[in-house]
Amino acid sequence: MWPHYLESPALPNATVRLLLLSAARLLVRSTAWPRVPPAAWLLLPVAPLMLPPALSAQEWPPPEEAYFDWTDLQFTREEYATRRDRLLERIRARGGGVVLVPSGSGVTHGATFRQADDFNYFTGLELPGSVLVLDADRDQVSLFLPDRDPRFENPQRRNDFPGRRLGDDPALGARSGLTDLRPVEELERELDRWSADRVTVWIDAGGPGELEAPSPGLVGELDASATAVLALAQRQRPLVLINAWEAVARLRMVKSPAEIATLSRAAEATAQAIRHAATAVRPGVDERTLEGEFEAACKRGGSQRLAFSSIVKSGPNSLWPWRVLAAHYDRRNRSVDDGDLVIFDVGCEVDYYVSDVGRTFPAGGSFSTRQREILEMVTEVADSIIAGVRPGVTLVELREMAQRVIPEAERRHMQTGSFYGHHLGLSVGDPALLDEPLQPGMIFTVEPWYYNHEEGIAVFVEDMVLVTRDGARLLTGDLPRSPEDLERMVVS
Repeated sequence: MWPHYLESPALPNATVRLLLLSAARLLVRSTAWPRVPPAAWLLLPVAPLMLPPALSAQEWPPPEEAYFDWTDLQFTREEYATRRDRLLERIRARGGGVVLVPSGSGVTHGATFRQADDFNYFTGLELPGSVLVLDADRDQVSLFLPDRDPRFENPQRRNDFPGRRLGDDPALGARSGLTDLRPVEELERELDRWSADRVTVWIDAGGPGELEAPSPGLVGELDASATAVLALAQRQRPLVLINAWEAVARLRMVKSPAEIATLSRAAEATAQAIRHAATAVRPGVDERTLEGEFEAACKRGGSQRLAFSSIVKSGPNSLWPWRVLAAHYDRRNRSVDDGDLVIFDVGCEVDYYVSDVGRTFPAGGSFSTRQREILEMVTEVADSIIAGVRPGVTLVELREMAQRVIPEAERRHMQTGSFYGHHLGLSVGDPALLDEPLQPGMIFTVEPWYYNHEEGIAVFVEDMVLVTRDGARLLTGDLPRSPEDLERMVVS
């Protein structure tokens, strides 16, 4: 067996390490004994004494890992504290109580763990199986978490799973600003106390309206919030439960300067990836290849993951929304024909924040007269929406502005039940109130889609818009939108 510890750069001296390696290589061959250098014979008996302490036998198994050896807060701890304080203010204004913010379980079955959005927003921590508790009545913030990280534990493989402390890691509280750390097992006792004292318990149910326990049935999946709501609703000692979605949405709708900077990076990475993928658009290429070109460029641009499954669709496929196209396993891999329109509805994720951008390209390098006419009309509708963006306007009012610009004959091809877009942030479906006046710092998409089944034409243009003090700024403004520029992107 080869003594790999001899290759450690931690050995005290390069010359000593070389001599030890030379001697070891010769000694493992029975015929090499006469050629062992004399200096190596002298060093071998004391070799164990020259090993660094971390490699000595009494230190085995390897030391445990620490949380902040693996990750860090994305923003300052002061920013997270400000978010928590603002939520407490809103809850006190609504009569008080405690807010529960559950984390993700940490179990991913092979995928990279992505923390639950609300828990990430208020803590910045990638902890599994934890609950943040904000007590508006006592002005207290507590974090209930496991003592150890189960993902780092495997008694049969201590070499590969050395263990990781969480609850008693002193750096966790000091660096996160969450100094009241408690064992997650103690949360049950707090729930009993809140039940007995009739304390109002707030939890984000994932959408507006009265809080109702989900009914998953025999099939279906529950996210972190729905899992917590179901568990709380089924307790033998009932709780006074109220939906915290609106209070959380009003905070998450308005982005901080640090959030805006991150979203801008995501938008730029997506725009550059679309530029790259557009050069691969041509007759004969298949949709999945174009997806691959876009996604690889996103990773090269600094994106850790996709914001959602890339939607690249052409010809007849372009006539259907993603939910219809995604209903079958292998539908989304059509080969592009000459004369087709190829739609990109794509986004990447940078440091948990997402983008969502759309463009339409001509497969053959040029739009037909009718295709160009529709594209210009859709872009004009988008421009009318963007021109109307300013503080004080609502998304409902922006929809009404768009409807006035859409030609009467085309309105049935451009239907929407709410607004031609959605808020962005930690999610492509960031929580938003349609009747809430716009404020500086809000970021949402403008995407007036067009589906004409009679003529077989679909066109899609989507941009990311930031509300400023005096209007709007396109975060995707550098990505071409005109028919001429889109044609040049394909030809190049």
